Amino acid sequence: MTVHRPGLPEDLPPGEVLWARWALLAAVKATTEQEACPSVHRIGHWIDEVGVHWDDCGCTWWIMSRMGEGRFVLYGEDESSGVKWHKPPIDMLAGGPDWLPYEELRDRLEGYEIGCVYWYENGAWSRAPYPDSLKDDGLDCGMSDFVDRGSLLRELELHFDVTTAGPGADSLLADAEAYRLDARLLLEHVRAHPDGDPVDPPAVARALDRAGITTQEVRR
Repeated sequence: MTVHRPGLPEDLPPGEVLWARWALLAAVKATTEQEACPSVHRIGHWIDEVGVHWDDCGCTWWIMSRMGEGRFVLYGEDESSGVKWHKPPIDMLAGGPDWLPYEELRDRLEGYEIGCVYWYENGAWSRAPYPDSLKDDGLDCGMSDFVDRGSLLRELELHFDVTTAGPGADSLLADAEAYRLDARLLLEHVRAHPDGDPVDPPAVARALDRAGITTQEVRR
């Protein structure tokens, strides 16, 4: 799937699918040590009480939060975005529903931290209108690895033990996307992190419980 520049709402998969993909990657990367680290100092993918996060501590950062049944908000910035510097200014919250986390968003907007805002309800993504002169809002560089299922699978495969019998990354991802993931089966197939850190089953279990993509709780 192609992500346009600037992004279009229809470039994104359904909110429930995007959440499940992002949450699964965050879960298999979870560690107790990182859980104790303040968000402002964290790097990579993780899930907490705010939502799912992606931050490379340099060029891009993103947050997706659940805002109630069938509602999500996605916001963040990639260095490729020209929204916050555009003249005349673009109101990134124009047309937004009343359930958006306006205090959080406006605080970040005042600090010139946000490059775009998308929201999801009634089965569709939306965003503020953009002028024709805007070249990019950063959605492509920020979200393409979650939009492109194949790209996500390649990263997930780094975290699964493919030498043992059982479901592969594609099957586990499909179950997560359908919110029927067997958490215990996943835990049996997660392997040591590519960076050398050992698997942290309790942290993975807590992340899965927070994500809500499994058929049962596995809190440890």
